[in-house]
Amino acid sequence: MTGRGIDQIMPHPCAPELHEDYARSAIEYLAMAESRNGAIPRSVEPAYIWGDALAEFDRVRPAARIINLETSVTVSEDYAAKGINYRMNPANLGCIAAAKIDCCVLANNHVLDWGRSGLDETVHSLRSADIPTAGAGSDATEAWHPCIIEREWGRVLVFACAAGDSGVPNDWAATASTSGVALLENFSDDAAAQLTARIRAMRQQSDIAVLSIHWGGNWGYPIPSAHRQFAHALIDHGAIDLIYGHSSHHRKAIEVYGNKPILYGCGDFINDYEGIGGYEKFRPELVLLYFVGVDPVTHELASVEMAPFKTCRFRLERAGRSDAQWLANEWNREGKSGGTGVRLDRSDRLHLEWEQRG
Repeated sequence: MTGRGIDQIMPHPCAPELHEDYARSAIEYLAMAESRNGAIPRSVEPAYIWGDALAEFDRVRPAARIINLETSVTVSEDYAAKGINYRMNPANLGCIAAAKIDCCVLANNHVLDWGRSGLDETVHSLRSADIPTAGAGSDATEAWHPCIIEREWGRVLVFACAAGDSGVPNDWAATASTSGVALLENFSDDAAAQLTARIRAMRQQSDIAVLSIHWGGNWGYPIPSAHRQFAHALIDHGAIDLIYGHSSHHRKAIEVYGNKPILYGCGDFINDYEGIGGYEKFRPELVLLYFVGVDPVTHELASVEMAPFKTCRFRLERAGRSDAQWLANEWNREGKSGGTGVRLDRSDRLHLEWEQRG
């Protein structure tokens, strides 16, 4: 983040659901990736997976680095019968710490893949590593509580929730006495009003409020009308400065509504399925690092810069000019209906251009 506002970094580790080539273990993912791009070293430093992205962190120096961590962090064997279950060993948390992440969002459809014991260990492991969380917890109060990022100029509040249309079972919802995720009941006006009330109860006038929301399916560019209406309602209520959406494995359009950005689907950033086929038309190997600037006085959008990368051997490499141009063409095609497009600069970074709406 710069002194002017939020330069928010939002990588999205995620999982492939569901394809006939999905792996039964991480070892199979490794073999598939090597068949695509060559040998992957077996012993690496924790920062290996971030690759060239670390230089972008250093260049921009963001004050709030936020990711959706779409896995459990546990050795639990409480296997949930849901088809695909993800976990990482707590001993590997150094790979998250290496990027100096300020907030791990846990409101998604994989954080309870290994039961509530797995969720408890996930939250405990992250906090023991000094990595704050949002979107899940020991009860509803903790799950809905924002991650508070304090800086010299003020605070960033990261609220996080998930929706059932992303594959989160209803019984994963945190309650007054049960651990779980912050789960939206629906996208109704009442749900928007309830969420607005939660946010206002925590937000101070100078705070910049971010909503991380896990919604929708994994593939396809169309934005559900319910998502759009819900996002507009939250902004109309004056609750949120930035909506950070995820679940789709590829990039979806950005809309600027009421001078506030709505990132409907940021796509994945780091994952371990680069050898899986079937969705080549979306170019899922191309990923973006988002830097979102919000004016700290007006709380309106100032800028969105996107740095493109390509996944290769489980590591992020800077995308070349032709790949960056492909992404620019994709953005300009998909963003047209929402009044947004991008400009590609000489360094192959994408800059959002928008019409004011709402």
